[in-house]
Amino acid sequence: MKKLFSEFSIKNVKIKNRICVPPMVVGFSPDGYVAPENVERYKKLAQGGAGLIIQEATCINADGRLSSKQLGIWEDGQIEGLKTIVDTVHKENCAIFIQIHHAGVVGISEAPLCPSAYEYKNPLKTVVGREMTIEDIKSIQNDYIKAARRAYEAGYDGIELHGCHGYLISQFLNKRVNKRTDAYGKNPENFVTEILEGIRKVTPEEFVVGIRLGGFEPTVEDGLHHAKVLKANGIDFLDISYGFFNELEMNAPEGYKFSNAVYAAEEIKKEVSVPIFAVDGIYSAENAEDILTETNVDLVDIGRGFLINPNWANDAKESKDTGKCLKCAKCMWFSQSKVCAGKVVFERNNK
Repeated sequence: MKKLFSEFSIKNVKIKNRICVPPMVVGFSPDGYVAPENVERYKKLAQGGAGLIIQEATCINADGRLSSKQLGIWEDGQIEGLKTIVDTVHKENCAIFIQIHHAGVVGISEAPLCPSAYEYKNPLKTVVGREMTIEDIKSIQNDYIKAARRAYEAGYDGIELHGCHGYLISQFLNKRVNKRTDAYGKNPENFVTEILEGIRKVTPEEFVVGIRLGGFEPTVEDGLHHAKVLKANGIDFLDISYGFFNELEMNAPEGYKFSNAVYAAEEIKKEVSVPIFAVDGIYSAENAEDILTETNVDLVDIGRGFLINPNWANDAKESKDTGKCLKCAKCMWFSQSKVCAGKVVFERNNK
């Protein structure tokens, strides 16, 4: 585990190992404000030994939420609670970024926004996103910028723009969703680069600003193009995952030993010289070490491993059982169930 437990830095942020807990929306916030349960969850994760935590998608606009229980960063009154999370994590010698987010057409708004009119079928109903006006675009961009300023004031080491998994930035970057004919359609990265420019004006130069980017948006060639444009515009890191799930083409070579998302991260790392994070299907320390050494990415996102075992990194370092995700057809953790089969097995085996 030589590389997995080596130190790394992004700008001035020192990260004690290459293990990142990625943003996973499993918290509870009835009003968008931090609750004690949120603080306790991040305390346990920080105590678990990861070098970096990226806080779950935290919404920049109450109308842009993906869930009615989602944490928010849309008003200054939320800063105090967010600062409590930051201080708690920092006490455990762990860095923390916050992922800032707007759901767009895939959210819970009764009148969702989208770059273009787009029919989206969710499990409950079909919705049609309203094509955003230029005024809508400028307003939402300003919401991102103000959220970044609040994140800095709360003490986060940096932010991650949520630019994948079908949410608003992903909708702009995917040409099968974004059918605009103006500058935000011809050069869809403009939506993001203008946000970056605004954030730089309200935060210090050393403040880290990265993005979780779809490696397939809709193809890996598109993902690579977006990565290059963002790097040229000063992005500090790229956390590579999947794009708009209904509109992507995954094409890792036959026999590729890691996941499609890791393949996209590897391809982007070959040509983009900023820190690259890889995710998906990384269930053991040995697997994580192989990805770091064989693909040359810089950090690995360990998601479900930390859900099953919040002490994952410490146990991995000591060569202990870290637990195993059983890949249930419906993830019990993400449906807010009290029962997770993998967690039950891990706790039974480690009494």
